[in-house]
Amino acid sequence: QVQLVESGGGSVQSGGSLRLSCVASSNPWCMGWFRQAPGKEREGVATTTTYGATTYADSVKGRFTISRDNANTLYLQMNSLKPEDTALYYCAASDSWYGATCPDRVFGYWGQGTQVTVSS
Repeated sequence: QVQLVESGGGSVQSGGSLRLSCVASSNPWCMGWFRQAPGKEREGVATTTTYGATTYADSVKGRFTISRDNANTLYLQMNSLKPEDTALYYCAASDSWYGATCPDRVFGYWGQGTQVTVSS
């Protein structure tokens, strides 16, 4: 079992920045961020392995940066935010996958979510 606790959501105007944080109860190989907007399915935003191999959704490339500190603390730096980034953001982890990168399907542990709202 991996427990995840997120923090750092909030409201910001378009073009602004936010930083999300997530602390895990262990050091899972894969950690990532997902989001779900009202009326839409949950989608992957960014993932990373313990060694820093990352993946990003096309919609956030060049604007968001995922990173890890001490292996169990995950961050998502979000710059140039757009109204379409508004969603509930979830931290996720997998301790059963050890690939070179972390595909969305391997994540089985989820945080409670933190709301990000971007106004135009």
